Amino acid sequence: MKITFLGAAKEVTGSCYLVETEKSKFLIDCGMFQGSEIEDEYNYQEFAFDIEDIDFMLLTHAHIDHSGRIPLLYKRGYRKKIYATKGTVDLCEYMLQDSGHIQQIENEWKNRKRKRAGKTLRMPLYTADDGKAAMQLFYGVNYDEIIEPSDDVKVKFNDAGHMLGSSILEIWVKEGGKETKVVFSGDLGNKNIPILRDPAIIDEADYLVCESTYGDRLHEDVGDKAKKLMEIIKKTISRGGNVIIPSFAVGRTQELLYEIHKDEELYKNEIEYISKVPVYVDSPLATSVTDVFRKHLDYFDDEARRYVENGDYPLDFPNLHFTHSAEESKALNDLKEPVIIISASGMCEAGRIKHHLKHNLWRSDSTIVFVGYQAKGTLGRRILEGEKTVNIFGEEITVNAEIQNIESFSGHADQKGIMDWISSFKKKPKKIFIVHGEDSAQKVLSEKIKDVLNIETIIPSKYDTYDFESDEVNVAEIALPSDEEILKQIEELRAENDKILSRLKDIISQNRGKVKEVGSDLAAMSDVLSRLKRRFS
Repeated sequence: MKITFLGAAKEVTGSCYLVETEKSKFLIDCGMFQGSEIEDEYNYQEFAFDIEDIDFMLLTHAHIDHSGRIPLLYKRGYRKKIYATKGTVDLCEYMLQDSGHIQQIENEWKNRKRKRAGKTLRMPLYTADDGKAAMQLFYGVNYDEIIEPSDDVKVKFNDAGHMLGSSILEIWVKEGGKETKVVFSGDLGNKNIPILRDPAIIDEADYLVCESTYGDRLHEDVGDKAKKLMEIIKKTISRGGNVIIPSFAVGRTQELLYEIHKDEELYKNEIEYISKVPVYVDSPLATSVTDVFRKHLDYFDDEARRYVENGDYPLDFPNLHFTHSAEESKALNDLKEPVIIISASGMCEAGRIKHHLKHNLWRSDSTIVFVGYQAKGTLGRRILEGEKTVNIFGEEITVNAEIQNIESFSGHADQKGIMDWISSFKKKPKKIFIVHGEDSAQKVLSEKIKDVLNIETIIPSKYDTYDFESDEVNVAEIALPSDEEILKQIEELRAENDKILSRLKDIISQNRGKVKEVGSDLAAMSDVLSRLKRRFS
């Protein structure tokens, strides 16, 4: 058996793993790379496998960094089954079409820029129709149900507690008269988050592939996040500003609604007006997904189910409004009274949130509240790291608004959550592959696992293959670009040079010694520039 790490290897996005056995070849996830333009280019590359050789796919959950290239796979000829929980299937029904729609809109905008620059126009990665067509391949399964997608492979989907329908995969492979068990954590959820159950405990594994998004840090106390959110809302509303919350349409938005609903009940005697402040969910996808939540009440935790049993659906309250049309969305920016707006995308790279940022970032009375992971290179990450001006729709916007970050809203377990989960295994794995994390998070978690649990860890690079029989990692040979590709990249870098240098100067002056993530980025950049200078001077 072999595993090749095709994405989320020394990075967070693009989750995709190829598993090869004596009889089968299958994929686990086929996610989109997200972040900078470089990451976006990875999505257009050819798949590092022959599509016709793939026997089936297992999908851990519906988030686009895990599912987002499935329509592209379909477009290029994949026609085998995709196994996922029934909740994940229902979410993908909306999310993959929405992703295709975003690809079309973004491509039209980029093509206008390409045309003005005299560059070759491009087709979208895929369309909404591709997303819809790919759904015919999905096959829904229940939690704790063991399926046999091939003669030599058995699979069990366990609740990961990350989002509705998210899964930890237990995979048993029979080869050469013995059985090997590999567990994929998927995206591991926090304990005690609203609506969802805690991540399932796994008894044993021979090998574990484990996420590490927050492997180098601890979240704020989960119980404090609601209090902090309510304090931000109180302070912002009292000074006449808007609260703008960039949020993933799936999972995070519903958690926010749950908390606001619950906290309005707790706070309404203290501040009567808080229950009268309009809350707008400005995302068609989030609106559809909230309806999917109603369909899967069996996935809810005990507290959320008690709300439902008492006739109080936890994702609905009198001052909650869902916008549908673009006109309704634009009208929100004309409102005179303070409002709370929850809008996608969570990393501020697409969707209606960009319009709300454009109308509120310059306002010193408004607050932008980040409640989820912001990948490197995204607009959300740049705002969070303190940039004083950002470009939105070709316009430079000054950042005067208050910027807040509540990490404990994250759907990912922190370092303690990951360590506690691994520690709960009755039989510890021989090796743990650390994936789905930035460099610092992976290294810190890797050392923690080795020091505390005495388990060997491996941090694979993209395209590395682990051979179970030889117990070796085969390092991928990276294909070198052609001279023409290098010259093209140089010209593109030259065109972007002034913007890049200006941004770097801003980051250095605004964050010197303050933000370790920026420090590590600049150190890496300095190292690359130094090596280029030494090599070619």
